[in-house]
Amino acid sequence: MAEGENEVRWDGLCSRDSTTRETALETIRQIVLRKTEYLRSVKETPYRPSDGLSDAGSLDGLNKLLAHLLMLSKRCPFKDVREKSELILKSVQELGIRIPRPLGHGPSRFIPEKEILQVGSEDAQMHTLFADSFAALGRLDNITLVMVFHPQYLESFLKTQHYLLQMDGPLPLHYRHYIGIMAAARHQCSYLVNLHVNDFLHVGGDSKWLNGLENAPQKLQNLGELNKLLAHRPWLITKEHIEQLLKAEEHSWSLAELVHAVVLLTHYHSLASFTFGCGISPEIHCDGGHTFRPPSVNNYCICDITNGNHSVEENQVNSAGNVSISDSFFEVEALMEKMRQLQECRDEEEASQEEMASRFEIEKRESMFVFSSDDDEVTPARDISRHFEDTSYGYKDFSRHGMHVPTFRVQDYCWEDHGYSLVNRLYPDVGQLIDEKFHIAYNLTYNTMAMHKDVDTSMLRRAIWNYIHCMFGIRYDDYDYGEINQLLDRSFKVYIKTIVCTPEKVTKRMYDSFWRQFKHSEKVHVNLLLIEARMQAELLYALRAITRYMT
Repeated sequence: MAEGENEVRWDGLCSRDSTTRETALETIRQIVLRKTEYLRSVKETPYRPSDGLSDAGSLDGLNKLLAHLLMLSKRCPFKDVREKSELILKSVQELGIRIPRPLGHGPSRFIPEKEILQVGSEDAQMHTLFADSFAALGRLDNITLVMVFHPQYLESFLKTQHYLLQMDGPLPLHYRHYIGIMAAARHQCSYLVNLHVNDFLHVGGDSKWLNGLENAPQKLQNLGELNKLLAHRPWLITKEHIEQLLKAEEHSWSLAELVHAVVLLTHYHSLASFTFGCGISPEIHCDGGHTFRPPSVNNYCICDITNGNHSVEENQVNSAGNVSISDSFFEVEALMEKMRQLQECRDEEEASQEEMASRFEIEKRESMFVFSSDDDEVTPARDISRHFEDTSYGYKDFSRHGMHVPTFRVQDYCWEDHGYSLVNRLYPDVGQLIDEKFHIAYNLTYNTMAMHKDVDTSMLRRAIWNYIHCMFGIRYDDYDYGEINQLLDRSFKVYIKTIVCTPEKVTKRMYDSFWRQFKHSEKVHVNLLLIEARMQAELLYALRAITRYMT
């Protein structure tokens, strides 16, 4: 009786056909109740000879099933599955077996649950999007539920991710998930690592590979250096790195495989930034997402606190300090006034090319000195660090220790004219999907800023995007980098740099302390800009190196 979750087929619950779902639910119900009856009989027969390990395995297997049912009861877009999963859990509880309850308060530790769209209350268009996501992944994950603030972007994101992970492509399915694990592990993102460990096993991946990168095929081990550089110092990537991967004899990558791998690495480095930047909570069915302990009187226990899952009231306290509403109101007014003045200056005079280049160098140099007061090293846990090598290697600013990195001029190599076509040629359709996602993130606007409507936010969005690229040494000749200091205050710069360079160090205090009068949906919008600008920066360096190798 020690079989676990693997003996249950959850696939039928992803079907659009209600009869198929009903049949699958009945099979699951019978398996769960059979396991429950077995464990109850063990408890009620104290003198029977017992194999302790077998009984413990049976309980562990049942607990995993119950955690999965709890997730379905809260997160499945199909009402019949939610309701039936809840009934199965109640049946188990009535038989004297403890059932799990969710930990925390919703998909994000930074955003109150009441502000996030609840599964079951979505409109028809959103339901279709939820159902598509659930059918593809067998879950409606917390990232999706936070991105849902921006449905147009979410649709493009899910379409791209589905293509990268599940559609025809150069790499086998288990390689794709393993590369996702490698990428997420570089930023110690246990949330993404856990999801893709499950997905890796589900598509037939060898569990031995999960014991450490050294147990994976040499071909994947060889990708470790590129993963490291892309995540932390992409400006160091050269055509020699590409050549080493393409000419490794029996462990060689093809160009098409390498482009697929590069896109996956950059996708998951950026997604780790989003996960930390929006305080994404563990999935309900994963470690840290549920507990079998009963709630205490005030509905949370000490184990919740250690997981960062404090009470709702505590989470809603502004941890940025005692900032009055009027102070944060004036911050918005001041930002809008700066935008108006900058627009007037643009109309009146244009800086020379020499002045523009000088302002870029100043901003690039100043970005080196933007760091948070919480900027301590984070030591990765063993279960994460085993998926990558050189654990001490991290982000370093450009010119530390006198090291000079040449400026990357977008006029010489850009996504639109060079990267897009290279990706599309070697991995058809993916360039188009990524390009669409970049454009949606960059151009997304509701013409609002906090409480103001009918606002042109293009200047602010461009400043955010170009500041991120500036941190990576990427320069746009036609942009006046003097605008960045006018529009982005220090607390916002700290948040941006932390999200993009060392996302594992993001705190709720950082999230709360920038744009204090802005809505959570606007802060999520900022995160979408950050992750897409970061992904494009990484891609530009990697694709330029591939182009140089090919020419």
